[in-house]
Parts: sequence; structure tokens; C-alpha cells
Amino acid sequence: MFSTSNKFEKVFKDRLRKTYFKDVKDSTIRERYHVLGMLVKEEMADQWIDTHEKIEKEDAKQIHYFSMEFLLGRLITNNLINLGIRDVAEAGFKSLGFDLNEVEDYESDPGLGNGGLGRLAACFLDSMASLKIPGSGNCIRYRYGLFRQRIKNGYQEERPDNWLNDGYVWEVRKTEESESIPFYGHVEYHNGDMVYKPGEFIRAVPYDIPIIGDDNGFVNQLRIWSAEPDKRYPEYKSPFEYESELEQISGFLYPDDSTHEGKTLRLKQQYFLSAAGLKSIIKKHKAKYNTMDNFAEKNVIHINDTHPALLIPEMMRILLDEEHMSWDKAWDITNHTFAYTNHTILAEALERWSVNIIQPLLPRVYQLIEEIDRRFVEKMNQDGESIDKINDLRIINHNEVRMAHLCIISSFSVNGVAKLHTDILKNIEMKDFNDLYPNKFVNITNGITHRRWLLHSNPELSEFLNKKIGQEYQKNPKDLEKLLEFVDDKNTQKEFLKIKKIKKDALAKRIYEEQGIEIDSNSIFDIQVKRLHEYKRQLMNAIHIMYVYHQLKTSKEYRENYVPHTYIFGAKAAGSYHFAKKIIKLINTIATKVNNDPETNSYLKVIFVENYNVSYAEMIMPACDVSEQISTASKEASGTGNMKFMMNGALTLGTLDGANVEIKELVGDDNIYIFGLDANEVNTLNASHKYNPRTLYETDSTINLLLKQLVNGFFDQVDREEFREIFENLVNRDPYYVLKDFHAYLKASELVNEAYKDQSHWAKMALINIGKSGEFSSDRSIRDYSQKIWEIDSLS
Repeated sequence: MFSTSNKFEKVFKDRLRKTYFKDVKDSTIRERYHVLGMLVKEEMADQWIDTHEKIEKEDAKQIHYFSMEFLLGRLITNNLINLGIRDVAEAGFKSLGFDLNEVEDYESDPGLGNGGLGRLAACFLDSMASLKIPGSGNCIRYRYGLFRQRIKNGYQEERPDNWLNDGYVWEVRKTEESESIPFYGHVEYHNGDMVYKPGEFIRAVPYDIPIIGDDNGFVNQLRIWSAEPDKRYPEYKSPFEYESELEQISGFLYPDDSTHEGKTLRLKQQYFLSAAGLKSIIKKHKAKYNTMDNFAEKNVIHINDTHPALLIPEMMRILLDEEHMSWDKAWDITNHTFAYTNHTILAEALERWSVNIIQPLLPRVYQLIEEIDRRFVEKMNQDGESIDKINDLRIINHNEVRMAHLCIISSFSVNGVAKLHTDILKNIEMKDFNDLYPNKFVNITNGITHRRWLLHSNPELSEFLNKKIGQEYQKNPKDLEKLLEFVDDKNTQKEFLKIKKIKKDALAKRIYEEQGIEIDSNSIFDIQVKRLHEYKRQLMNAIHIMYVYHQLKTSKEYRENYVPHTYIFGAKAAGSYHFAKKIIKLINTIATKVNNDPETNSYLKVIFVENYNVSYAEMIMPACDVSEQISTASKEASGTGNMKFMMNGALTLGTLDGANVEIKELVGDDNIYIFGLDANEVNTLNASHKYNPRTLYETDSTINLLLKQLVNGFFDQVDREEFREIFENLVNRDPYYVLKDFHAYLKASELVNEAYKDQSHWAKMALINIGKSGEFSSDRSIRDYSQKIWEIDSLS
């Protein structure tokens, strides 16, 4: 149907008429979108079936990637491009008098993720399919996702994200492959066997979303699980109570866990995903091989962060209780099946579950965690390890189950996501584990799919690259290095700057249309978009803007030397993360003050974009001049926003943290702006317990002035005490060294200001960044995973 635009046009008109009982000329954007989606899904149906048959025929080993998040973004354009049919569809729509872009923009971002963790998982799925790596993702089909962010009076408000309100054209419901997931109940001892008697069951219904490879006829899938009533209603609850509770399991991503009920719900979600996905994989494996003996030879199950860690005891439960294996045999299969990616060293992000929550909810699973822990402790005792070391490493300690420890002990591979992060894991945070399992820890630096973050989101830059270096980079991103031959060419520099201006104009237009704020697209677009967290230090950026504003108001020399800046923020704060939400309020309060000051607003504007998501990022990344990557060194595992900005020709202003270290190694000291404490200095300062931010507040006149503005009525549109909490945090604690790094940050920002005045040299630096960005393709990451961990080959 997509062989010619005329044929497509005919099929489209006919399908729309039969679906909506109206002529195409009377159709709405929604109707055109749904019909186009159905036709695209039909177009790739044979490829999806052929891929499954090929995997079966070649008896291929598969990777099953479990993550609580897959931040896919819109799929319509991606699917049209990867199938090689977008030009046909565009021509057909034009002939019909419609705009394909308008229909593409109609699609909602699926509410299946929040930030970098989910976007990374989505990039990995794209690369797996494009490299013909047989595999799938597993996630929950969240009805409302995280939340839709609204900014009201400067505050974040969370509203339901009804992304499924109009259905989701890409998903296929697989009712026949549903699974029953048990909860609560008790365990009985029968004739030498443990028999689990669940208290209730919840039905897990899978929906499959095709993940289409890059013009290669290969289609993997993301399986998302929906919680629905099981035919066995619990006797101790009313049907209404039961259905209300189960709806929450696939309701929201990351429900508030500040209460016992919230923690229980999160754990329910994690087991629901783990048990449903694992049962499905095992059922298919046994249908083919009729044995579990070869399971680890044919499957790798990858645990993305600790959220799906319950896969491990659930696997043991199935092998012991249902397959009736010995412990040693079951453990051998389990130990050779699972791989684990650690994404953080932050204590609050390394999940720990109270025994008081996990034991009643999952009684048999908890027994098996206890037994894994007992055997680990027994082995450590036999090896003569000290009690202190055993207690540091064991899974259950202080009445808590440490999920990262469960993953490390039970997996055959543990990887960090950037060289610095992995070094910190191996040599500091998890050194004892690394000593215990010397070959288990490896590094796989994160990556991004250049297909979405360059080819799709920046077609102007892609066309420019096509003309300069050919199209080979589209299949092999390392070929972007060919651009390095042109970085000194003045015409090349001018062409690049024209493209950057086009993208900045487009972003400025959207901001004006949505927020009513005019911004100068000739100004420096200095951008920090990422999850709102203290360690990412949006607060330091905000206080720096307060400094700039003060200087513009008080120093004629500073004003004359200052290149106009537009500071753009985008971030969601977790609903229960009070301090993060207070930082959002501060940023918006600063924006109100500086944007409405006629003395300075031609030099300085501040924007907080509402409801930052993948689709918004596709406009923001190409428009950026300066990429703010300013997390406290040692805290950001990798980052992927830094890679997207780099690939689109932004310069990094950042600390030596995460993948910034590797960006610096690639582009050289002269093409990146690095400042502040490094990881060793942060760790030394942490260990010394000698840092006293109050001393800086009392002795540094600049810091003193700025922090006093938080509480002295300087922001006259809010209560004087509105930001007292931020003031007290910085003066008395400053856990992420905002004040310690502040002057280094000021100096680096001033260097950026000076550098931008020489547009030719700025363009050269940006082009060098683009040329070196191919190293951060997720294709490279997936090849590394395939070779170093999974041992899975591409299908020919």
C-alpha cells in the first residue's frame, strides 16, 4: 500500500471511509492519525512475523530487557522512517491537502517513563532492532504514566497524564498470553516441599508494541503488562476494593512511597512486572525445548536498575517449586541467566525494602531471598571473612532487603554506565564485592540513538552532514569523524550557524506560543533539562542567574561585556520530593523578576518549560548552544542528555562527572568547559567531614549577598520566608557542594560568554563536538553489551 503515493492515497481514503463512515475531506486530525497508524502497523506486520520465524528457525539466543521505564516518545515518525515509507506518506497527504507533520504531532508521548533511565532503555530497544539483536523489553502499561506537569503561580502541579485516553495505535493486546500473579497468603510444608498458598491473584495482560529496526526488515517488541481482575476474587475483600487496588498497579509510574501503603504498592508493581514477564519467557522456552536445563544458554535477562530485582527469587521459586530442581541446579541456571546494570551510587536510589513489607506481600519469595542470603553468609564464613564485612555485603541486614546486593550476588555480570561510574563502583562503593567477584564488574558506557536524536530531530543538520561527509554515518555513527576535516572551513562554520539559528527560532516560537514569553534567538541558549534532583544542581544554575542579574543591574562594564543569554530549564520533580519542587518555585520566581525588568530583559531571560518530555526534547536539543551538565562530581552515573546536546553541536559546561569525562577525552580540553571539584576531591571532602558552608556564607561577600536575597524580601512577589528552606540547606548543609563549586562555575560561565563572541571559533568547537559524538551512539553500547555480557550475535 506504500509502494506509490497514489496507491497510498487510495488505500488511506478507503480505510478512513470504512473506519469512520465519512469522506476523507471531513476527517479530523485524530482520525487521520489513527488510520495512518493502522496502515503503518499493517505494513510492518509481515516483517514482525518474519522476524519471529527467523529467531525460531535459527534457534537464536535472546535478550530480555526488564526496566520500570521505557520513555519511547512518539513512534509515528520513527516507524515511517525506519520502514522507508515516510516520503510516500508525505506525498500522499500533500495530494489530499493535509500536512503529515500535523498528524505526526498529534501523537501523545507514551507515559511509560520519566527521565534518563527510561530514555536509555528506549534507545537500547531501537539499537537492538536496528542491529538485528533478537530481544524484547518488559515494562508496565501505566495508565497515567508519571504525571502531566503544570506550572501554576510558579509551583509544580501534578495532573494525570491521560495518554491512553484515545487508545494507543501501536499496541497489540495478547489476551491469550495473560498470566496470574500471586500475592499475600502463606507457605505450608507438605511432604518435604514448600507449598505457597496465595491470598489473591491479579491477572497480568500483555500488550506488545513493535520496535522497528532501521530499514532492515527486523522487528523486536516491547511487552507492557496491564493489571486486571483475575477470575479468582479474594474472599477477604469486596470485589470493588479488590479492583480498585489492582488498578493502582498499572496506574502511575513511581507512586508516592512516603507511606507504608505507597511502599507496598511500589513493591507490588515490581513483583507484578517481574513475575509476569518471567512466566511468559519461561512458558515460551518450555514450549520450544520442553526443559529448563538449557534456559541460560538461550536467554539472558537483563535487570535495568534494581526495580526488577525480584526476577531473581521468582526464578528460583519457579525452578524449585514448579520444576522441582535441586537448589544447586536452580542456582546455577539463575546465576548464569541474569545480568544487572547499576545506574547510581546514591544511597537513596539503591533500593532497600523493609522485611515488614516484603514478607507478608510475597511470603514464598521472601523465604527464597532469606535462603540466598543464608547461603551467601555461610560461604563468607567458610572463607574466613569478618563479621563486619559479611554484614556489609549480605542481602538482608537491619531488617531490610538490599536489592542491589541481591542483584550483584545473583547475577553473572554487573555493569556501570560510564568509565568514571564503573571505576567508582569497583574501587570505592562496591570494592568489597569487586574483590569477591573480580571478573563480574564491567563498564558499558551509555549511548543514544542517533536516528532519533540527530536524523529525526534535526533534519537540517542531517542534510548538512549528508552533503559534507556522505550518508555512511547514518549506519555507522563513528563516520561523523569525517566532519573534522571541515571544522576550520569558514563556509562550513557559517552553514552550521545558520542551521543552529533555524532550530533556535523554532524553539523560541514554541515558547512564545505556549508561555507568551519572547526570547531573542540571537542570544546564547544555555539549557539544563533533566530530572529535578539536588545532585544535578539546578539550584546552582539558579543562583548563578541571580548573580548575573545583580551584575547587570549594578555594573555597566559587566553589562557591556555580557552576551545576551536565555537560560532554559525543563524538569519534573517527583511528587513527594518537596525540596526539588521548592527549587522549581525559585527558578520560576527568578524568571518572573528578570523577565519583567526592562533594564535587563534584553540581556537576560529565564524560561522553565512546562511538562518537559521526549517530544519537547526533540526541539530543545538541536537549539542548544550551551549544555549544562553540572552535577556534583561522582553523583551522575553517566547522563545521556550530554550526548544528545553534543551530537547537535552544543558545547558542554560541566563537571568531571559521568560521561562528561569521556566527552572531554574525545573533544579535548579546548572544546569543553570543565569546572569544579572532581570525583576524588568530592570523596575526600566527604570523608573528612570538614566542609562548612556557613564559613563561605560568612566570609564570601558574593555568596553572602546572593543567599541573603533568598530571605530578605528581594523577591517581593512571594512571601519573605518562601525560600528559607533553601537558604538554610545551603548555609548549614550544602550536601552537593553548590557553594564550594560556585566561583569555579562563575569563571567557567564567563569563559563561555567570551568564547561566544568569536562565532567562527565557536562554530569550530561545536563541529568538533559533533564529529566526536558518534562514540556515544547506542549502537556502540548495544554492541558492547552483546559482546562483553550477553554473548548474543546479530542475525544475518
